[in-house]
Amino acid sequence: MLTIDKTETYGWEAAIRGMRNPMNSWDKSDSKRICESCEDPWGGTGYILDTNMVDIGPNDLDLMKRLRNAGTDHRKYMRMITVYCDITAPLYWWKEFDTYKVGTVANSCSTMHKIQAKEFALGDFSCEHLDIRTKALLDETIKALNDYRKLYIEYNPDNFEIKGCPSKKDIWWQMIQLLPSSYNQTRNVMMNYEVLTNIYKSRKDHKLDEWRNFCKWIEELPYSELITGKTEED
Repeated sequence: MLTIDKTETYGWEAAIRGMRNPMNSWDKSDSKRICESCEDPWGGTGYILDTNMVDIGPNDLDLMKRLRNAGTDHRKYMRMITVYCDITAPLYWWKEFDTYKVGTVANSCSTMHKIQAKEFALGDFSCEHLDIRTKALLDETIKALNDYRKLYIEYNPDNFEIKGCPSKKDIWWQMIQLLPSSYNQTRNVMMNYEVLTNIYKSRKDHKLDEWRNFCKWIEELPYSELITGKTEED
């Protein structure tokens, strides 16, 4: 299971301006800002420049595509187009996503600090491919996690350590090390179009559903042909 919410793209104006610096061809730029200013979601008024506010003209788009096809040395502008989103995915997918360390930033919900914050439920796990037997095993694991969660929350040293029972940290360890890799975690992620180009090339035909769904999301981004390299004929 993989879901992506709150997608935002920024940096188009600066990327286009910088793209034309090598040949001093700013006079050929034909992109336009649609909205001079707008309501800042955090309060006040500010510039929020995404593709809903920048209309890329045919001259600029043509140059962007040609530089894109020329390779990484020539398409530095793609590193300047920034994407923010919230991704919820299982830990086994995040382990592979962490391969992409350069050009990405992620703030995750912490299992280390907040594993006990809510009761565990089947919906917290990616289990759509499990059969009856393995889903029953997951149910038992969830029950055990909730048992230890209850012990952790209701922990009283007078009832535990004095009687030679596990410490509160020992109980915490049971949850941390028992937690399956199918547990879904949410991270707020920052990437750029160059990183997404590398991801798309490597992962679009991956055997994990999560990667194929991620690449479908890439295809829905503004001017995604800059990432995928697809043409109108494709």
